[in-house]
Amino acid sequence: MIRFWYGKKGRRHHSMKNKYNLVVSVAEYHRRIDALNSEELRTLCRRLKITTREDINSKQGTTIKTELEPEVFRPNLSDPSELLQVEQIEKLTKCLPPRTIGYPWTLVYSTAKHGMSLKTLYRTMMGLDTPVLMVVKDSDGQIFGALASEPFKVSDGFYGTGETFLFTFTPDFEKFSWTGDNMFFIKGDMDALAFGGGGGEFALWLDGDLYHGRSHSCKTFGNRTLSKKEDFIIQDIEIWGFE
Repeated sequence: MIRFWYGKKGRRHHSMKNKYNLVVSVAEYHRRIDALNSEELRTLCRRLKITTREDINSKQGTTIKTELEPEVFRPNLSDPSELLQVEQIEKLTKCLPPRTIGYPWTLVYSTAKHGMSLKTLYRTMMGLDTPVLMVVKDSDGQIFGALASEPFKVSDGFYGTGETFLFTFTPDFEKFSWTGDNMFFIKGDMDALAFGGGGGEFALWLDGDLYHGRSHSCKTFGNRTLSKKEDFIIQDIEIWGFE
């Protein structure tokens, strides 16, 4: 409500409450509202050291990203790996099947703990229901191996799925996925454990004593030789499950 007051000569005046009211056009009103979101206003806020909600969200997002990124590909291991460095574990983790994500790495078998025996290796796989990652270190110090879609076992023929892949860190990390050319993924008996086939050669072959090994290119994975030499001497093996 507008109030009036009367002076000595009876003149009517607006109350002081409305003395400083300012009337602007609709266009001017919108121009001033738009100015509130302008770069000029943000610059002024920075000069006056005023932190806006946009700045806070931006900083929080950057902080969260920075804090999470180094840990994203570092799974929990039940035991320290004697064969893999942290950087190698991170690279392998990025390649693992989605169903293994979030599960810790459990050391199921290692030659350091269980000895050099394929029979013992098969025994440690019993009751396991998870893909398994086999890491081989040869006498030349080279690291390579395979991710098997299911635990190793004695079989009459090949088994496994297209989740299976081979890898090597010789000289740099490289992953060899299923090409779709055949389904010769994994084959195991008491005399040997083998991966891949086609053309009469296995991609990776280990003997029953886990002492001698051989690697060759094959159609299943389209891989090159995983080790420096086609024939190699096994120094150590680790097999990891995900549960």
